[in-house]
Amino acid sequence: MFSQTTEYALRAMIALTAGSGSPTTTRAIAVAMKVPASYLSKVLQALVRAKLVRSTRGVKGGFVLARPAAGITLLDVVNAVNPLERITSCPLDLTNHSSELCPLHRRLDESLAQAETALRNTTLAELISEENPCPTLRTQLQQLQTLR
Repeated sequence: MFSQTTEYALRAMIALTAGSGSPTTTRAIAVAMKVPASYLSKVLQALVRAKLVRSTRGVKGGFVLARPAAGITLLDVVNAVNPLERITSCPLDLTNHSSELCPLHRRLDESLAQAETALRNTTLAELISEENPCPTLRTQLQQLQTLR
């Protein structure tokens, strides 16, 4: 459902959330989150343009969240790099739906709406603060701390 770019953006944002406001380099995020650094660089620039991330140059530079993680939703991240799009034409190529969508179009539209709601209702802070985070994620975030 999500592009590689979207997945990498989500990984980067989770890494920055775990950074607690300390600048994190592209290299550190790339290594810890298993993302190609050259690709990640482009993804981070898109996040900067969307005002989700700030960048600082220099020896102690890197990337930080532009606002608190509790105020950034997964939908914000997704829409920054690869916006969700609603289906605008009938998947069955029916020329006229009248006021009712065809059954397939309706189901697909409902599914997209549910996914959009779930993404809108989940913040970055929630992903990091869950009581029993994934052990693999915990390991990656610990590795990130050592690379900083």
